[in-house]
Amino acid sequence: MAERLEQALGEEHWSLIESGPTEWRRVPTPNGPLTVGSDGGYVRAQGKPGWCEVIAAKSLLAFTRGEESEAPVSRKGVAFVQTDDQPPQRRLCEGLQSQGHQRNQPITCLSEGGDTVRALQLYLNPPAEPLLEWFHVALRLTVIQQTATGLSNQTRDEEADSPLRDPVMRDWERLQWYLWHGNVFKALQVGQSVAMDLDAAVATNGHGTARTLLKAVEAFHPYLEHNQGFIPNYGERYRHGERIRTGSVESTVKQVISTRFCTKQQMAWTPRRPISYSSSGRAW
Repeated sequence: MAERLEQALGEEHWSLIESGPTEWRRVPTPNGPLTVGSDGGYVRAQGKPGWCEVIAAKSLLAFTRGEESEAPVSRKGVAFVQTDDQPPQRRLCEGLQSQGHQRNQPITCLSEGGDTVRALQLYLNPPAEPLLEWFHVALRLTVIQQTATGLSNQTRDEEADSPLRDPVMRDWERLQWYLWHGNVFKALQVGQSVAMDLDAAVATNGHGTARTLLKAVEAFHPYLEHNQGFIPNYGERYRHGERIRTGSVESTVKQVISTRFCTKQQMAWTPRRPISYSSSGRAW
């Protein structure tokens, strides 16, 4: 079945962009905006390296013309192994076209920040708006905040004692507030300040928790720098009812990996497993 589906798609094109902006203006008014979320997960594979990454994507159509509603009226899902699938772009493009995708239709692409997934989204629609989805940002922030609760109340240098945990917790809450409102510049500044306080605590007292937290903060800093151009004002988008996270994609990843591949069982798959399905479970 997978081979028949792949043959129906045809060969991969060097570009899936048709015509240009001038022609796109002549296209009829499109349906509601599309939101495309992408994420990845790992399944056990035969041979080396022992695991293969499955990329899962789901597209949500907000509404059709004349039938506006709060709930999406159309959902499409697709999953594939990026390193082995021959037409991954074509596979996702066919899913969008089955939802009536037009070149003048606004598309928001949400991802966890990986270059591979983001490149796939932009390849299909360059005018699309690529955003770093809030779920993964909040997850990293929460892990660091929970680790900070284990810091000592105070740290001692050569002259006197100074508070440690409360200032770090307070600054980290400020960093979260800046990120929620899209102020990456101030968030990076606060992150550097937290790293300096933790570095001083490690140098003078060798706190184990401070050392662990310092590594996490230092790893979070380049993550923000790399994705700062894709961080919007999440608060404003949330207040206007726009999507900021890919919870539906998380369920898609769970469906593909846990349900289809049974991660709790001792099963191994070959990467040559093209997968394509809709939200109802039927292949397309």
